[in-house]
Amino acid sequence: MNDVRILIYGINYAPELTGIGKYTGEMAAFFAAAGDDVEVITAPPYYPQWQIKEGYDRGFHTEELEGVTVHRCPLYVPKVVTGLRRILHEFSFVISSMRYWIPRYFRSYDQIICISPPFHLGFPAIIHKWLKGTPVVYHIQDLQVDAARDLGIIKQQGLLRFLERAEAWLLRRVSKVSTISQGMLNRVSRKGIPAAEIVLFPNWVDGDLVFPVARAQSARSKWNIADDDRLILYAGNLGEKQGLENIIELADRMRDVPRLNFLIIGEGGAKARLVAEARERNLPNLSFKPLQPLSELASTLAAADVHLVLQKKAAADLVMPSKLTNILAVGGHALITAEQGTTLYDQVIEHRLGTLVAPEDVDALEVGLREILAGQRADEASGALTFAAQRLNKQNILLDFRQILALNTKQHNSWNSHPS
Repeated sequence: MNDVRILIYGINYAPELTGIGKYTGEMAAFFAAAGDDVEVITAPPYYPQWQIKEGYDRGFHTEELEGVTVHRCPLYVPKVVTGLRRILHEFSFVISSMRYWIPRYFRSYDQIICISPPFHLGFPAIIHKWLKGTPVVYHIQDLQVDAARDLGIIKQQGLLRFLERAEAWLLRRVSKVSTISQGMLNRVSRKGIPAAEIVLFPNWVDGDLVFPVARAQSARSKWNIADDDRLILYAGNLGEKQGLENIIELADRMRDVPRLNFLIIGEGGAKARLVAEARERNLPNLSFKPLQPLSELASTLAAADVHLVLQKKAAADLVMPSKLTNILAVGGHALITAEQGTTLYDQVIEHRLGTLVAPEDVDALEVGLREILAGQRADEASGALTFAAQRLNKQNILLDFRQILALNTKQHNSWNSHPS
């Protein structure tokens, strides 16, 4: 696949440090470095702080970033995220992005890649497919409509049915659907999409940024954490899908454990609530820090004795916790909440990636953590580094996906040269 023209459409993009924007930015830069002509239609960076990054609040503009032409569209970013405000936020981006989409309906591309969520970003791309026959790959990082239903984010049944039908209509009309875990792939399949049209495209680890770091070279010294202190870390998005209030409860229950520190690193819609609750309980063993620089990710993760990977029950197989991939790459011991029967649960057991406990059960979480601290469950995380090396390599994953795009382009060109 040489000199291929690729258009990527997604609301999140580099230089966002976490979540979807990080992966989309790395993917686009990889394609550009391989010789592809890559354009991106996106928003200014705002996640996970839900605040537009300084220097990007200048309306419509285009920049070059790691060989990629990036078109930025202004959008509404709510200070307090609610269901309605999130809908307005996402639709404001779709509307403003038309400034860049309309002229591109008159240009040819070899591939269009849409990143979901928001799920409805596929609709502008479908118009290009109708006009130009361009293959559209719809990449799902988060099953947004399923999450809205199962987590109770949207309770109006009429609206949910409309969204489900709209999503199903869209999935049947794109060229390929890709997603990041086997569980999510199974969910997409149950929506009536043929297996041949679904691609597994997992998130990855950048080995140049995330790797094992000795305890002495970790961030513990920067944070004034003694060698014999125990550090329990949650690092990532502070949203509503993780059940993070259990960390507050856990720290409260474990005041009796000497030299035990809980640290929450990140930003997100739930942060203000979590900080307020921790302050109300007056927890001396719990602290918060903002997102750390990407260059310090390995030393940050290496500082922890135990990593918390928390999800609510209803989020099982809706999202794959991307933070887990980085934990595995530093050889960390993850305490993971997952239900039996989910892909995450089965994968952790099969490859010995960490300690599993039931989600939304603070008693189970406490027992699991106390047993890890007592040295009783060390072997349960013994496969972390091997799995990361064999299954999460950035170069291999992106090369495989680029080959899928190449085949998609070849089929498209073949069909165009032999019209029925």
